[in-house]
Amino acid sequence: MHTIVSRRDLLIGAASAGLALPAVRSLAQPEARALELVELGERIAVVRGAGANVTVLAANDGLLLVDGGRAEHADALVALLRDRWPGKPIRDVFNTSWRPEHTGANKALRAAGARIHAHENTKLWMGARFKVEWQGLAHEPAPAEALPTDTFYESGQLELGGIEVRYGHLKRAHTDGDVYVHFPAENVFAVGDLLAVDAYPLPDYETGGWIGGMVDATAALLDATDAESRIVPAEGAVQSRRALDAQLELCKGVMAQAAATYRAGGTLADYVAAAAPGLDPGRGDPTLFLTLVYDGGYYHSRELGGIV
Repeated sequence: MHTIVSRRDLLIGAASAGLALPAVRSLAQPEARALELVELGERIAVVRGAGANVTVLAANDGLLLVDGGRAEHADALVALLRDRWPGKPIRDVFNTSWRPEHTGANKALRAAGARIHAHENTKLWMGARFKVEWQGLAHEPAPAEALPTDTFYESGQLELGGIEVRYGHLKRAHTDGDVYVHFPAENVFAVGDLLAVDAYPLPDYETGGWIGGMVDATAALLDATDAESRIVPAEGAVQSRRALDAQLELCKGVMAQAAATYRAGGTLADYVAAAAPGLDPGRGDPTLFLTLVYDGGYYHSRELGGIV
């Protein structure tokens, strides 16, 4: 598991207030376990246990994946897909963000003949050397053969075996390269880390995310879905739009409290003390989530209004 640290100034503030940052549930290295295939319909399924949920569309002439899990699970993933859909090659793969639990299998999937689709920002992050200080992560550039082959800036669509697949960019939310993939005929949305289940969302300001973007992204997904939609998050079980409703209420509330704390000249400790009591304990310790919201919000003070 990664060692979790905050930025130096936030660590000082947290220490003075007696705050301890918890481990990151959704970004932690998972324990090794067998992959599980969950059928959602005749031609769509979710693979669990690869590091992040992998959504699979099986068309007549091949497979399309949304995310691929971590590198160490790539061989097992490819073997499982070949056993379940013998003779169907992996044609297309979407990366919903740059993180290794989504992109780690890229090299193996490209070697199997797949095109890798991602937002241009995801490719840029993957090819860069940088640190995510709050996570204690030093990221090295991915090898060229693991990078996305087809990048985009806005929403679009493609067809696989006559089946329409839509994709969209939701800006500056979890990261600045977040995308969702929509399978209209199945009414399934694969959304990656844009939806957190039984945990807190992580607006990673160090790679372009922030809480205002999480609000906008969640609202956009709510507008795109209906009562029958099935939503595949990065972790956990398939959800209904009720999970999006809950996340939108959560994100709006903590964003409003952050703005109020900034206007009052309050510290991180003041913010946590004000915001944490109203949060759902079933999601776990909110300290890291609130720290990311508070720190990342400073970069968007004009958008929050009334601060500068």
